[in-house]
Amino acid sequence: MNSILKQRHIRLGELLIAEKLITEDELQAALKEQERSGGGLAEVFLRTKFQQQPQLLYRVLARQLGVDFIDCASLEIPPEVLSALPAQAALYFKVLPIEFKNDELVIATADPTNVSNFDGLTSILGKRIRFVLAIESDIFEGIRSYYGLGAETIARMLENREPSATAEIQTVENIADVQSEASIARFVNQVLLEACRNRATDIHFEPYENDLRIRYRIDGVLHDAPVPAEIRHFKDAINSRIKIMSRLNIAEKRLPQDGRFNVLAGKQPLDLRISFLPTPWGESLVLRVLEQNRLRDLAELGFVPQDLVVLEKLIKYPHGLIFVTGPTGSGKTTTLYSCLSRLNLPEHKIITIEDPVEVQLKGISQIQVNPAIGLTFGHGLRSILRHDPDIMMVGEVRDRETAEIAVQVALTGHLVFSSIHTNDASSGAARLLDIGCEPYLIASSVICFIAQRLVRVLCPSCKKRARVSDEMAAAFGLKYEDVRSIESYAAVGCELCQMTGYRGRQAIYEFLVINNEIRQLIQDRASAQDIRVQAVKNGMVPLRQSGWQKICQGLTTPEEVIRVTRDDST
Repeated sequence: MNSILKQRHIRLGELLIAEKLITEDELQAALKEQERSGGGLAEVFLRTKFQQQPQLLYRVLARQLGVDFIDCASLEIPPEVLSALPAQAALYFKVLPIEFKNDELVIATADPTNVSNFDGLTSILGKRIRFVLAIESDIFEGIRSYYGLGAETIARMLENREPSATAEIQTVENIADVQSEASIARFVNQVLLEACRNRATDIHFEPYENDLRIRYRIDGVLHDAPVPAEIRHFKDAINSRIKIMSRLNIAEKRLPQDGRFNVLAGKQPLDLRISFLPTPWGESLVLRVLEQNRLRDLAELGFVPQDLVVLEKLIKYPHGLIFVTGPTGSGKTTTLYSCLSRLNLPEHKIITIEDPVEVQLKGISQIQVNPAIGLTFGHGLRSILRHDPDIMMVGEVRDRETAEIAVQVALTGHLVFSSIHTNDASSGAARLLDIGCEPYLIASSVICFIAQRLVRVLCPSCKKRARVSDEMAAAFGLKYEDVRSIESYAAVGCELCQMTGYRGRQAIYEFLVINNEIRQLIQDRASAQDIRVQAVKNGMVPLRQSGWQKICQGLTTPEEVIRVTRDDST
């Protein structure tokens, strides 16, 4: 909108005042800011007054310029309109085709006074065009949404059909330095950058007979990435590119393969774990995106104050076993790393054995299991004991051998952290019994089971107040009179949160601290339900009730807590 910003600023100010969108004092302050920072008056207002509602300013700009304003974000653009303007041209001129009207192609632009753009597009299209004003960010989002991620790259590759694309070897150092030429390397970099910008934790490449689907997992939920249909022609080339970056065998397509590689997304270092699986239509690929500096302090994880006090006390015990339980992707590893980071002091020797090592922790010795050469959790644990540790972490207890060794290590004067897959804290003891641990050993060694889930956090920019419905209240074991004074919020959706209504995640927890009553129940081989009932009597807050506390704080919604937790009454 450079040309727009050069219009007569006083007239723009007068129009804004006439519309009662600004005051005279705000205009004078903006003019002073313009003198200080340069640029145009509209640019100043976009940074300050109209940052959250730019459409108000753009409507006045449209009146000033004598053109129509259009809200691109609310449109459904027909395919025949999009096909009238190639993706390369849309990106080059920063425009979006909107509709055919009166033998004209209506094109949205943030700079309708740019004569060179008008002449260039008229020459390319060979038809009459008419510019309308639109918000620049909406135009770029429309290009990405309608044409697909990397559309111009795919179009240029289809034109060139580079036979060397599948064999291209190039080390990606910084994926923000996207190459100018159309190539598989460029497209892969674009996909990785988009994942980083959207805070995705996983990228899925899923081949089908006549399609290649790309999806991002954002805040625990999968979302389709808009990509051109023609990407299906390059699915083997994409796989080869990722295999080369991961130093995997590009010729092997019949067996699963796992690997990893590191890249920089601007200044953000990323560690990507790669998994290939063979399918009838080609190899399915999943990339797990790990931020190398994602380590968080315990206070940032979402513990309520009383639980944080309990945990701080537990991790200072001289010996014992602390288990974090939950399904895959519930944040167990992040919690374990945060505990180790808090204990990472010069007087402590800390050793971990993991599969895989997800985050490098300075000052801590970390071991990667390798069953192919006999380095299992059990074998590694025995060796670690000869290394004089104070604190240990076992990435996961999966079998009887690992469980028994971890218990013995805890009983011989070491503090041990580990994870186990169960639905709740009270099922942790039952799981250890199921895999063959003796009840008296569990009761003597385990000091706490911590169950956790991740709930999506409401987007602060678009959340709105909403009453908790009777149905939602009943799901938490509450009645209307219990919730009518609660100030809760609902998810809405905006550009900042990709229209999901949520942005980021936080953990909810339940703490089952082993005391004499629980210890006796374990020795008696009591059921998980009996242990749970006693734990609640002792003051344990179940997962769903922990989620209710987040709802009361305005951090999430009842629907989100119900999605990730089970009914406490079952």
